[in-house]
Amino acid sequence: MAGITEWELWACAQQVLTQHQNGADDFVAERIASLQNAGDTNGIATWFAIAERLKQLRRSSSRDESVQ
Repeated sequence: MAGITEWELWACAQQVLTQHQNGADDFVAERIASLQNAGDTNGIATWFAIAERLKQLRRSSSRDESVQ
C-alpha cells in the first residue's frame, strides 16, 4: 500500500459507501477480483484496507443510529 495515507483510505471507504450504498460490498469485491486477475498485490492490499474501513464505518453508523 505504498503511497496511500490512512486519511485517503478512510476517504475512499466513505466515498464507496456514499456512491454505492447497499452495493458497496459488491463494488469492493469486483475491484479486488479485477486486481487479482491483474496480479496487482498492492492494489489488492489497498482495497482490503478500504473494505475494513468500510466495515468500521458501518459499525459506527449503526451504533449512532441505535443511540438516537
